[in-house]
Amino acid sequence: MVDLGHAALGAWSGGRFMHFGQQLSEDELVDVLRPDARLKTVVTADVYGTGEGDRVVGRAIADVPRADVRLVGAIGHDFVNGVRQGAKGFPRFTDPALRGPEAYADYLRGATEASLERCGTDRFDVLLLHNPDRIGYTSDVVWDAMQDLKDQGLTDAIGIAPGPANGFTLDILTCLDRFGDRIDWAMLILGPLEPWPGRLVLDACEDHEVQVLARVVDYGGIFWGDLREDTPLGERDHRTFRPDGWVTRGRSVVDRVAAIGKARGLTTIQTAAQWTLAQPAVSCVVPTLIQELPGSKQVEPIPIAEKRAQLAALPAEIRLSKIEIDRITEMGDNSGSMALKGASPLFEGDELPDAWPIGTPQLQAARRWGIDPDQQLVKTV
Repeated sequence: MVDLGHAALGAWSGGRFMHFGQQLSEDELVDVLRPDARLKTVVTADVYGTGEGDRVVGRAIADVPRADVRLVGAIGHDFVNGVRQGAKGFPRFTDPALRGPEAYADYLRGATEASLERCGTDRFDVLLLHNPDRIGYTSDVVWDAMQDLKDQGLTDAIGIAPGPANGFTLDILTCLDRFGDRIDWAMLILGPLEPWPGRLVLDACEDHEVQVLARVVDYGGIFWGDLREDTPLGERDHRTFRPDGWVTRGRSVVDRVAAIGKARGLTTIQTAAQWTLAQPAVSCVVPTLIQELPGSKQVEPIPIAEKRAQLAALPAEIRLSKIEIDRITEMGDNSGSMALKGASPLFEGDELPDAWPIGTPQLQAARRWGIDPDQQLVKTV
């Protein structure tokens, strides 16, 4: 079983590829992403910067012995043959307009080899299927090909990374029920201010012995402590896609959560990370490291190097008590706070790359795991 440690670095940090906050220079981002004894895992995806993210990660790990690095890759968006569709990004490789099932394996192998070459290495520790569409969640051909990449030694483990938006609950459950015997990891959105709907799939992950790598633990940067309502966000900042009022909601909770952690010797982001690590199946957290833009009248931006240091100092042992974890869970409950992607009871119209009607497999998975789609997967506010 691949050990990623309890905290990791994500190549979407630093504003260069997902535009969170201020854009760091390439050299600055390389320094942020360079693994060390406390942060040995780096997560990349081939679509970030259409390959540039991989290349930056390659620079970051170049001088570190490969045995001291854990490299997580992600493939699935075809930015070579596909045409970018605005904010929706590049099409999934399973788009019927690009290829049929007979070509899936060749695409996945070619994309994996290209990503490895950019990263300057010959294998991933974990390779994730990135933001799959309905076909990606359900296709035997896709998961046979992913398993084949593992068998050929191009990766030590395989997994799934739903997204980019929140949801896909029934699709993850369906995928695990069908292919859980070969899936090793799932990268999910999960944190104390965003427990829904991610927590709904954790029991299934645990049952299938799938380890969870949790992203967005920082809730868009709020748990770092320097994001306020008047903090400037760039025009392309990925956080502009969040629902209106999300910063105000988060700020109304974060100080109470921070107070619980402070009594345990934890910073605010460490408290969020510890809550997340205490959840079933969660093995590792990968918050976004953000250098916020100056301009807030309430707080000065915290240097990104200081944020990295806080993550590196995250204790591995859980210091929060069960009562404290439950209290934070209650404080951060976001059930029904947003429309979800993937199979949804509210979806109408033609199938989209990131949204589709609920089918029989999803309903069967919902029943197996005790989920009522009409009650637990709908936006209520």
